[in-house]
Amino acid sequence: MSGEMSPTGKRTGPGSAPELRASHADRDRVVDVLRVAAGDGLLDADELDERLEVALSARTLSELAPLTADLPPVSAAAGVAGAEVKDVVRIEQIHSGAIERVGRWVVPRRMELAVTFCAVTLDFTDAVITHDTLRIDVSMTGKTLTLITRPGVVIDTDGLQLTHCGIKHRQGPTHPETPVALRVELVGRKLHGRVVVRPPRRTFGQWLRRTGPTSRSAGA
Repeated sequence: MSGEMSPTGKRTGPGSAPELRASHADRDRVVDVLRVAAGDGLLDADELDERLEVALSARTLSELAPLTADLPPVSAAAGVAGAEVKDVVRIEQIHSGAIERVGRWVVPRRMELAVTFCAVTLDFTDAVITHDTLRIDVSMTGKTLTLITRPGVVIDTDGLQLTHCGIKHRQGPTHPETPVALRVELVGRKLHGRVVVRPPRRTFGQWLRRTGPTSRSAGA
């Protein structure tokens, strides 16, 4: 029988070239493209998880290629400070029901909250983090802006101007070695109402055991 066996178990003939191995840099580039695509709304949370799993375990370039074949290339300017960012989510509501981002929602690079007398809840407990920083431009009057954190998510309210508005910032238990996966920067103005930053509430079973909510991995 002619041909030799490749390290992957595939037989190579005399005229066939071995598959090129993927380096850490190759895998990182694909991961970056996938995360930016998710932030732009091109991939949902499940698709992102599936492709990231394949990318991180890929051994050859041919395994990586299909993961980004249907996605636009990431511009080099995307990583440059001050470059225009297109993945902006704007929420604009007046006297409507509560606005919520909960469950497996994809965190963009920037959000704009232009709301009047509408409660807003951003729950990062199960959110898909695609960037290390989220800037939230706040123009909000009345009601409560609630941000629910998890280990690795840090909320910075120093840039937020409060007028006739209270703030309650309660940090959940975090191991000192937990890396920061997401920094949320609040800027703009909150008029009336209040701002609440808190960890997830304990379930009844956790309350009975006097334990906190299960800590999730930073990149989940």
